[in-house]
Amino acid sequence: MLKLTKKADYGLMALKFLAEHPEKPALSAKDVADAYGIPAQLLAKILQQLTKSGLLRSQAGMNGGYVLARDAREISAFEVILAIDGPFFITSCTKGKTGCELTPSCTIKEPLARVNETIAGVLKSISIQDPRGARTPGPWARGASVGCFDFVMDVFAPR
Repeated sequence: MLKLTKKADYGLMALKFLAEHPEKPALSAKDVADAYGIPAQLLAKILQQLTKSGLLRSQAGMNGGYVLARDAREISAFEVILAIDGPFFITSCTKGKTGCELTPSCTIKEPLARVNETIAGVLKSISIQDPRGARTPGPWARGASVGCFDFVMDVFAPR
């Protein structure tokens, strides 16, 4: 089963939340964590990771917190996942140039590589900016088991 980590889910949720609140000069990890009912300490570590990767900027001081490093329409779900989880592969045989011992006779490596590229392409096409405008977290966010699929479905859900 293809599944992203909880950290990647939380990172996507946090950046989407920041994108939905451009009127705020900066938001703390606690602000975001409280909005979604997720652990603040874990989210703080994730936000630091996203800052190191260049997707966020941190602002110190009394009204400090985190802001997007660039326009939300320019930050893809793929970039967020890559910053948190590293390179995205659905199978180990598509990692790098070296294959497993079955490579010469393998009939599924290339089809799986195409699937991997397709998934990456879809994630690259999804911006953290909700094209329908700002809104509060969806009903799936508070205390529910949240997954990237839920995030993607929420972004494209009809109004």
